Amino acid sequence: MSNLNLTTLKDSQCTVITVAGDLDLTSCPALEDAACRAMDDGSSLRLDMSGVTFMDSSGLNLLLILRGRLMDGGGRLELTGVREAPMRVLTMTGADALLLPAGAGARRQVLDPTA
Repeated sequence: MSNLNLTTLKDSQCTVITVAGDLDLTSCPALEDAACRAMDDGSSLRLDMSGVTFMDSSGLNLLLILRGRLMDGGGRLELTGVREAPMRVLTMTGADALLLPAGAGARRQVLDPTA
């Protein structure tokens, strides 16, 4: 059973999906469904990740897939409110540069893999 809660708000410029819980193999299909419905109108997508406490490689893969789909349609994906555990996944893989807004650079951490 998925431990993920989603709330979607649309306006003419952007759709915001607030994500809370674990973003993993079991919960990714729910987010993908919500995101695909939001992408139907061609607008950009913002994921408020402030409620995501865990993200594995499945979650990262989904975010990169969504980004590609949106870019193909002229939209964009932006993540906001990324917490420490998901931020580690983004930073360690370099995906933070693709998925976080340009002004979020000050929040990025360089992680020592030996620590």
